[in-house]
Amino acid sequence: MSRKITIEPVTRVEGHGKVTIHIDHEGNVTQTRLHIVEFRGFERFIQGRPYWEAPVLVERLCGICPVSHHLAAAKALDVIVGAGTGEGLTPTGEKMRRLMHYGQFFQSHALHFFHLASPDLLFGIDADPAIRNVIGVALKHKDLAVQGVLMRKFGQEIIKATAGKKIHGTGAIPGGINKNLSIEERDSFLKGPDPLNADKMVEWASGALDFFKTFHKGHKELIDNFSKFPSSHLSLVRKDGAMDLYHGVLRAIDSQGRKILNDVDYQEYTQYINEEVRPWSYMKFPYLTHLGETDGWYRVGPLARLNTCDFIPTPLAQKEFELFRAYTNGKPNNMCMHYHWARLIETLHAAEMIRQLLHDPDLHGNNLVTIGKKQKEGVGLIEAPRGTLFHHYRINDNDQIEMANLIVSTTNNNEPMNRAVNCVATSMMTGKKEITEGMMNAVEVAIRAYDPCLSCATHALGNMPLEISLYDQNNSLIDRKSK
Repeated sequence: MSRKITIEPVTRVEGHGKVTIHIDHEGNVTQTRLHIVEFRGFERFIQGRPYWEAPVLVERLCGICPVSHHLAAAKALDVIVGAGTGEGLTPTGEKMRRLMHYGQFFQSHALHFFHLASPDLLFGIDADPAIRNVIGVALKHKDLAVQGVLMRKFGQEIIKATAGKKIHGTGAIPGGINKNLSIEERDSFLKGPDPLNADKMVEWASGALDFFKTFHKGHKELIDNFSKFPSSHLSLVRKDGAMDLYHGVLRAIDSQGRKILNDVDYQEYTQYINEEVRPWSYMKFPYLTHLGETDGWYRVGPLARLNTCDFIPTPLAQKEFELFRAYTNGKPNNMCMHYHWARLIETLHAAEMIRQLLHDPDLHGNNLVTIGKKQKEGVGLIEAPRGTLFHHYRINDNDQIEMANLIVSTTNNNEPMNRAVNCVATSMMTGKKEITEGMMNAVEVAIRAYDPCLSCATHALGNMPLEISLYDQNNSLIDRKSK
């Protein structure tokens, strides 16, 4: 008799989703799917609103990474108000936004690693769910849990100083920023009481990397072989090939490291990227147009960024980057669990960038905004903690938004997450007579590695098909409706 396994909800991720796994009468996995079952519709909600409201409206998509949406929207509107396509802001405007962005990276990566991912590493995938959570970490590894909380707090305070609020701030406006950084605010981050200062954050970020590398040495088989499959990778890079999380050009490489998108201008992204709709999920499936739906999918996020860039422009993170790249002899790293390794290298990079920016006198300037000749359309692109984030707006003659298209980070990782689920389910459940809690958690571990934000990823409206299937107590399909 065939069986259907449902994991619902997927735990320790942002938002709601479920996984279904179908197993035939011989015990073979025949189908796996990650379903995104919540719906937001922001692309339609903001139509008709004045364009200058967009940076504040769209960050309501998410309470975890509102800064990323805030900045991506502001970058798109920079184009519309004639401030250029990413390099036309005043030094104060650009550097305040960068400081805000690195604060967001630092707090988001710390939250994910210490509170969402570390329970699987500290207690094991098969551990009792009652202890395999952040409470378990706090009880068994108090120092680590406290460190994670304080690292997140430091990043949130950076966001508050640059955006006005820790969540849903208003700092970035079309053409620039609405405040500078005061000397008092700078000193509080550079000279604050231990441990809440920039030097300690760099030290703790290095310590978190050491923790992961030590764990890796003792669990190579698990870390290296868990949900490992070849893929292409896509991210922003600076024009000289450096990692740049705020601005740059789009680069994609294939699983062998060959460039398949060669540093193109993201204002023209519609020439290179398309989106496929499938009937069983609210989340779309992006792909590189010239490679098609079957072969054009790619990964984004920390692993992709370390695969696509040539170097990291801060010294401590660069040393870690060299170790990371040497592990695969310079070839692209396609190991799912190495997302955690890459994420911690980025955490260290963010801490270094925050410390470096805090010493920059441009943060205290008073020239905050650039305005030029108005345009009708603009694209804003940024590397969010979870990956490449696209915001695209067009306005009408009344300055109202008439078209919005968002391709969020988790959407870009939709196909890889589905493949990761299938990879784990096939390797761990095929031929088994009993599906254990550990096996089902392993499926979730593969999803968690991507740090998905499922709330952000569900915003399509209009032609999105919906199908509802009804099964009886014997798991037989008794009805199906679609529209």
